[in-house]
Amino acid sequence: MLGKKMEEAINLQINREIYSAYLYMSMSIGAASLGCKGSAKWLMVQFHEEMVHAMKFIEYVADQNGTVDFGAIAGPSGQYPSLCALFEKVLSHEQAVTASINALMEIAVGERDHATQALLSWYVTEQVEEEKNAGEIVRTLTMIGDNKTALFMYDKDLGLRTVTVPTDFSLGVTAAMKGA
Repeated sequence: MLGKKMEEAINLQINREIYSAYLYMSMSIGAASLGCKGSAKWLMVQFHEEMVHAMKFIEYVADQNGTVDFGAIAGPSGQYPSLCALFEKVLSHEQAVTASINALMEIAVGERDHATQALLSWYVTEQVEEEKNAGEIVRTLTMIGDNKTALFMYDKDLGLRTVTVPTDFSLGVTAAMKGA
């Protein structure tokens, strides 16, 4: 059974995950406006990953006989003068998400909520990957600097990323992930 404090914290995290998806969709449009179609695709793939993150939490709360409480989603803001500036925002955003996941884990540990700890372990591992990927992109873009040819080629490489997570949740995220 999910405790009230944990349920409220997860509901807040659901909002944050959906905001993350919303943010990445916005950033995809921003990258496209910079002429970086590969990066726009990379960011749209990230949108799908964030929706899976939200859906995992939603399904977990429902499976625990909790109440999913959807809050208002803030609109993302920001203009990005460069692709590097955009991905620096990606990195800082992922660092904030990591802090939020860690705070959830602290609540779960404090409440001796082993089931939620097991769920959150997946997110902890996922955040290591998210920060690593964003950090690598920022380092590469910093190294590229103003070299337009290198930027063009790297943008094409980023565009090779494909969606590897389910996008149809009609049977639930757990079932969809088993089929992916």
